[in-house]
Amino acid sequence: MKNIKTFIKKNKVFSALIVMAIAIALVAIFAPFIAPHDPYAAELQHAFQPPSSEHLLGTDKLGRDVLSRVIYGTRISLSASLILVVLIFLIGTTAGILAGYFGGIVNAVIMRISDMMISFPGMVLAIAMAGIMGASVKNAIIAIMLVSWTKYARLAISLVLKICEEDYIYAARVTGCKTSTIIVKYLLPNILPTLVITATTDIGTMILELAGLSFLGFGAQSPAAEWGLMLNEGRAYLLNCPWLMIAPGIAICIVVIVFNLIGDKLRDILDVRQETSESQVS
Repeated sequence: MKNIKTFIKKNKVFSALIVMAIAIALVAIFAPFIAPHDPYAAELQHAFQPPSSEHLLGTDKLGRDVLSRVIYGTRISLSASLILVVLIFLIGTTAGILAGYFGGIVNAVIMRISDMMISFPGMVLAIAMAGIMGASVKNAIIAIMLVSWTKYARLAISLVLKICEEDYIYAARVTGCKTSTIIVKYLLPNILPTLVITATTDIGTMILELAGLSFLGFGAQSPAAEWGLMLNEGRAYLLNCPWLMIAPGIAICIVVIVFNLIGDKLRDILDVRQETSESQVS
């Protein structure tokens, strides 16, 4: 408990951001209890109502409560982005470790596949894949995953190649350590901090990309309460009913900013070299 209090005092901004991230997660988990109305209940007689005491963020073209849909959208957008980040983290990190440690044909195959993916604009390739597989949140996740894992693979390869030049890796090999032991005991602890920081920052990026696909019609489909889809549905009424786009837009901005700042602060905390250099300077 004392260590926790010391950590909070030393990293007040990071602790505040974590509280905000937990609050966002709680909104997603307890959306059915927080939302004031059914987000899918259409009441055409209440369509396009401006913000009021009954509907704090107004209603959409079908009379659905915008606030309730934004709250439920947290569940879809956050869960989909977290699943996507975990998938590309696991696939990219595993591929990078194998390519960096074993080299040879393994490295050549993984790097050529990575080069092929990087040669196309990521979002354009994701749109093409989502269009081929069909519009849905699941297919949008698969499409973005197929074009995003290469960043983690290349980062893991560079870290592994650098660590494999260290004397303790040579010593471990000479003493007969198993490959699995070297990877789990020596490689993973040294590359995970950088990869975790990248993954944390990518949560916001994935929310934006998933929302972008939904906005273009390749992600979530009506009547799903998803932020990108809400932006797409509200753009035709921007001049007369701006709350239809302002509400989900602000929600996206808040969540993306929170997770980007968490990744930035987490980098400062986990970057041992930076802390060492700062202490030497002081």
